Amino acid sequence: QVQLVESGGGLVQAGGSLRLSCAASGRTFSYSNMGWFRQAPGKEREFVAAIRRGSDVTTYADSVKGRFTISRDNAKNTVYLQMNSLKPEDTALYYCAAAVLGTYTYWGQGTQVTVSS
Repeated sequence: QVQLVESGGGLVQAGGSLRLSCAASGRTFSYSNMGWFRQAPGKEREFVAAIRRGSDVTTYADSVKGRFTISRDNAKNTVYLQMNSLKPEDTALYYCAAAVLGTYTYWGQGTQVTVSS
């Protein structure tokens, strides 16, 4: 089992920055990817970023490329999402997820990010 806990969300002004954290516990060795997703009210959940276990290869949604950076601290079993140049369109509930055998199986409860204009 893998448990994920997100933190770092909040209210920021457009153009500002936030860093989200996702602390993982349990059988963290079993996952292949760690990813960030987001969902705004009335909208479909969308992929934001992911980092591959082992290779550290990262992928990003086109909407956040150049602004967001995903990283990890293996010693802390924590994944981060550094968000810069935030826009009101980035407002959403952000979820951390862990993939097993290519499928995102474990999810955190989410942390709210609100960007004011």
